[in-house]
Amino acid sequence: MSLSFQSPTAFTLPAPAKLNLMLHIVGRRTDGYHLLQSLFQFLDFSDQLHFTSAAGSGISLNSDLQDVDPEDNLIIKAAGMLAPFARDKWGDNSPGVQIRLEKKIPMGGGLGGGSSDCATALLGLNYFWQLNLSLDHLAEIGLKLGADVPVFVRGFAAWAEGIGEQLTPIAPKEQYFVVLTPQCHISTQEIFSHKLLTRDTEIMTMARVLDQGGHNDCEPIAKALYNEVAEALDWLDRYGKSQMTGTGACVFVGFNDFETAQSILNQKPKNWQGFLAQGKNISPLHTALNNINTQQI
Repeated sequence: MSLSFQSPTAFTLPAPAKLNLMLHIVGRRTDGYHLLQSLFQFLDFSDQLHFTSAAGSGISLNSDLQDVDPEDNLIIKAAGMLAPFARDKWGDNSPGVQIRLEKKIPMGGGLGGGSSDCATALLGLNYFWQLNLSLDHLAEIGLKLGADVPVFVRGFAAWAEGIGEQLTPIAPKEQYFVVLTPQCHISTQEIFSHKLLTRDTEIMTMARVLDQGGHNDCEPIAKALYNEVAEALDWLDRYGKSQMTGTGACVFVGFNDFETAQSILNQKPKNWQGFLAQGKNISPLHTALNNINTQQI
């Protein structure tokens, strides 16, 4: 007897940005991957993925990205990884899906947009196809697509170790961040392969980092290579401890209240790009999925 597929014909999920509140590189594996320690926190600033039922069993993606080959797009790769599970469950009844990406997070900014889009695709398709795969399973699949994907899949602010896959839940203060987005696209490979990159920062405990803070080992390289990053950091330093996220180019500083953050953002040079967002310890993606599930009950 064939199964009957029933699922919402259309829904939308956010793919939130993240900040690395610190990023220490503490070693390097023989396969070239860097060992790190980092604090991840989500932002209430997101791409949007719109899922719609489609005729047949195919998967299509619509987006305004001009510089990304569809075969290299992490959303398509995520869909391809889950498609066999859908066929195993639904057989010939496996429905097609169209995904439309509404891009808001700048690319090459260190905000994790591509990894977040990938994670939202995994969780969204798991829900759409009613696969009931666990977060552990989805995070395992996601790790094959990118080192940062598991933190977006699991959906909690985290202390990360290993290559970023060893995650411990953490609850830093949910500050208001002024984020500046220098108009340069920084390649992660360019930073991590640089001969002057620090790769032997002292390993610290999570408690010590929470007490003393940390830094970003990628920042000096990005500042040396990209004057736009150096200028943005210097400007933000007037108002607090500025820092770069990930391998850049975006830089940020945190404030305890919205009004102060908004006032600082309003003072940025008119030709600079930036935004204000609040840190979130529970991913907006998981909040949205929970809301959808509650409405279904």
